[in-house]
Amino acid sequence: MKHFNPLNSFGAFKTPLFQKISFSVLAILLAFSSLNAQTATIKTEEVHFEKGTSGTFIESSIKGEQIVDYKINVRKGQYMNVSMVTDNTANYFNIMEPGEEYVAIYNSSMDENMYEGELAESGDYTIRVYLMRSAARRNEKANFKLEINVSSGD
Repeated sequence: MKHFNPLNSFGAFKTPLFQKISFSVLAILLAFSSLNAQTATIKTEEVHFEKGTSGTFIESSIKGEQIVDYKINVRKGQYMNVSMVTDNTANYFNIMEPGEEYVAIYNSSMDENMYEGELAESGDYTIRVYLMRSAARRNEKANFKLEINVSSGD
């Protein structure tokens, strides 16, 4: 008994011309995705609090496709508050748990530019500051002030 394969049920999918076109489209998509990945630069900065404090302010700016990852070492059970004031409405931040590169536990573009929560893991959390793609493509600039506070949770 033969198994049904929808791709084989249409003769057009078997032709060499269709296979060449499919391969060409795939090659173009891969070239554009790798080009986009190369244009975005991610700068990493360690966040440290002054002795006797539980928070800090960071004033900086980004332009175009620049991205800044602020790494902060925290313990499970602590509470973190991150807020950002910016002069560009397309400027946001994400928060990622230790070891995570892309999946965010918080995305300020889906909410306000303020996060508050109890931390589920110990380690280096990432606060990624960026411009939305449309603003980045227009090479816009964003001046921002990031406030980060961490409390013991006791």
